[in-house]
Amino acid sequence: MSLRISASVRALFLGTAMFSGMVAPVYAQTASDTTKQLPATRSEMQLSFSPLVKQTANAVVNVYAAHAVQTRSPFAGDPFFEQFFGGQFNGPPRVQSSLGSGVIADPSGIIVTNNHVIRDAETVKVALSDGREFDSKVLLKDESTDLAILEIDAGEPLPSLQLADSDKVEVGDLVLAIGNPFGVGQTVTSGIVSAQARTRVGISDFDFFIQTDAAINPGNSGGALIDMSGKLIGINTAIFSRSGGSIGIGFAIPSNMVRAVVDTAKGGADTFERPYIGAAFQNVTPDVAEGLGMKQPYGALVTSITKDGPAEKGGLLVGDVVLSVDGVRIENPDGLGYRLTTAGIGKTVKLEVLSRSKDKTIAVVLEKPRADSPENQMLIQGRNPLSGAHVIKLSPGTAARLSLPSDTNGVAVDKVFPNTPAARIGLQPGDIIRGVNGTEVKTVADLSKAMSSKPVLWRFDFERGGDIIRQVIR
Repeated sequence: MSLRISASVRALFLGTAMFSGMVAPVYAQTASDTTKQLPATRSEMQLSFSPLVKQTANAVVNVYAAHAVQTRSPFAGDPFFEQFFGGQFNGPPRVQSSLGSGVIADPSGIIVTNNHVIRDAETVKVALSDGREFDSKVLLKDESTDLAILEIDAGEPLPSLQLADSDKVEVGDLVLAIGNPFGVGQTVTSGIVSAQARTRVGISDFDFFIQTDAAINPGNSGGALIDMSGKLIGINTAIFSRSGGSIGIGFAIPSNMVRAVVDTAKGGADTFERPYIGAAFQNVTPDVAEGLGMKQPYGALVTSITKDGPAEKGGLLVGDVVLSVDGVRIENPDGLGYRLTTAGIGKTVKLEVLSRSKDKTIAVVLEKPRADSPENQMLIQGRNPLSGAHVIKLSPGTAARLSLPSDTNGVAVDKVFPNTPAARIGLQPGDIIRGVNGTEVKTVADLSKAMSSKPVLWRFDFERGGDIIRQVIR
């Protein structure tokens, strides 16, 4: 898996959960605590999640993904052995498979799972709870949200889960996690919502998650997190763990984000696009908040505005702080990105802004990202270390898609194909190629010219997360 993992958090991708019973705490009633009571009747002591599980479990499926991997001999690439043996060193391809879970989001056979479950898969099969298996069609894959949409034809309406409004989920709400941990079969665990709008987790480009203590483990990726009304509030995605097993810290993609991606797939698009606002943002630090006269450090500070973009047209200024979107408080730029994305392209959002020490409300129309011209992108091929990388000249829309500041210039890596030289040297989407063999790279034409040479050693300067990484490759 190639998702970004922060240094402070070790997030493991998963599947479902081993069955764990929920033990109800018993409280002694005191004069100062009259709201908590012991079970009063036998029926109260026998309360069960069983009816809810029967109502929802059939809408959770198993997802099997497989692709062929070419085995590589240690002698491959050695000039001596290639000269005498013709370079026939690679063995037969072997099949590499992965197991995860999925949720039927529409009776017609639309299924949501995690992108990392099916990434690079050549075949994807879906097994229903009744044992039937179907080949699936991948409608959409999106790495930034770690969501993928599949479709199967079962010849009949399928049980599905209704998507809840995840903005209404509150900390302390009871939840159930359903999936297929460790490939042992479908299991259910219970817990509560531990935190809402959890950001800075380092799991994917979109850091905005529901945190739960319901036990989830490897194989649970793509499984359902449901509320007590049987509605889907999230897609289980990752856990925080030092051992590989659940320690009660799991993360789920909110259903409002799931809805946005599902609606895109239903509309016939095979890619999920974030709305374009034409501005770059950063966190409001305590020092910045003090300087702006804010009592608390929150919101998204505007650091740059793109000319003729939606933000400029709406009246947003550099130095403004976006405090809320459509009445929902914004804690940081990740929260702002989530609110804009779930609002959708073409929608008008109302931003509450602190501007020049005054509060004001402005309306911004979210636009479709502007298309990149063919001459501003290239697939690098040939015998060189960057072969297998698709690069693109950065525009505000492309920068936003790659989670880069909208005013970033240069040539960035848009995609890295697996099992290529670019993948083997660790190149990642979002990396900016600043120099090749001492030549500065500003345009795709600059890079194309630099890559046409055949030096003994390749010297690259990459920018990643604001840092310059220098590599020398033979």
